[in-house]
Amino acid sequence: MMAATAVGAESPARAAGARYQGDFAAPALDVVRIALIGVGDRGSGHARQLAAIEGTEIVAIADLYEDYARRAADHAREAGGENRHPAIKLYHGAPELWRKMLHEMRPDAVIISTPWRDHAPMAIEAMRQGAHAFVEVPLAVTIKELWQIVDTAEQTGRHCMMMENVNYGREELLFLNLCRQGMIGELLHAEAAYIHDLRFQMEHVGRGTGSWRTPHYAHRNGNLYPTHGLGPVAQYLNLVRGEDNFGTLVSYSSPAIGRNMYSDSNYAAEHRWNQLDFRGGDLNTSIIKTTLGRTVLVQWDETSPRPYTRLNLIQGTRGALAGFPTRIALEGGVPGITRDHHEWAEGEALEAFMVEHDHPLFRRMGELSRRMGGHGGMDFLMRFRMIECLRQGEPLDQNVYEGAFWSAVSELSERSVAAGGAPQAFPDFTRGDWRQTKPLGIVG
Repeated sequence: MMAATAVGAESPARAAGARYQGDFAAPALDVVRIALIGVGDRGSGHARQLAAIEGTEIVAIADLYEDYARRAADHAREAGGENRHPAIKLYHGAPELWRKMLHEMRPDAVIISTPWRDHAPMAIEAMRQGAHAFVEVPLAVTIKELWQIVDTAEQTGRHCMMMENVNYGREELLFLNLCRQGMIGELLHAEAAYIHDLRFQMEHVGRGTGSWRTPHYAHRNGNLYPTHGLGPVAQYLNLVRGEDNFGTLVSYSSPAIGRNMYSDSNYAAEHRWNQLDFRGGDLNTSIIKTTLGRTVLVQWDETSPRPYTRLNLIQGTRGALAGFPTRIALEGGVPGITRDHHEWAEGEALEAFMVEHDHPLFRRMGELSRRMGGHGGMDFLMRFRMIECLRQGEPLDQNVYEGAFWSAVSELSERSVAAGGAPQAFPDFTRGDWRQTKPLGIVG
């Protein structure tokens, strides 16, 4: 097996005048003027919920399709009222009109919910036009693009946050709080995944997620979607935040069988999908070794018939926390529930413990977020925190470097798979400055 190169070997020098943004806080905004690029299913949800949050104004929407743009504008007005969002300008019908929107409207924040390959150019241009960029996952497809995003954020003094909504789930916030309290001792190992059968998206041929996502399965072989599972466990471990950092990654993919079988069984021989050879392995398993020597298992599978899971496991010297279903095992037992660590505390018996140890943010906003909805409320809580931080002039809960590291798993896994599992070093997007970044605070 080939030896990994030194961590950070690919890191270019920071440009003159650029500033590190680990704990970056932008000047507070009384009202956040928002523009959206891409308002299909995901972007439309952003429009609706952001419009309902105090201190926002939806000023513009850009989409290829007029019906999508008008639908999102209607949702925003219904949620926030005509007085809050009186003149939403629509841009639709041509691929590059989003650029015109940014130039004409000069929004404070831009929400980007477009196909993966559009994320980087749109985020970069939004920051250059003076806006904070909020990007759906992944932040970008290639490491080259991730560097461009990081450099642009540092040069412009604008936020660029990858909107990892899973970090705002009740279970994930609870586990973060328990880790910060030292409940499971020193952290040793984590497991993260995105196991989600999405073959049904192949029904989207003309437009919709499957129309642009399906070709990725044919042309790439690795972990194409790592961040939903990885984001939360990375924050438990304080990766890129003062304590530890990403080091190297090894990756293997299973045989590529399921997509081709599904396509052959469900579509005619001349169908668009049967003109593709789905070469990406059905399941990818990667292992990350951190600077401190801790390990993180990351799996991805959007093809196999299997129940949804993100794993969400964190192992410490005194116990473990695990998801799907939520379970806790502690040395000496979970008080009032289990006798020792040989059995899990789970189900209804665990609810009182969870209520006692819920993250303060969930205590404050959990009930409202559940009423507002979006993946059980995590979507609303993320959107609320984005606006709250911008209006209060506070650092965001996810900085640009976290989005870059979490997204870099895709290209590194593809490289490792192609090299027979050879270790791949993470570039250090912080250029060594991660050591000065504060751990994510437990905000209430």
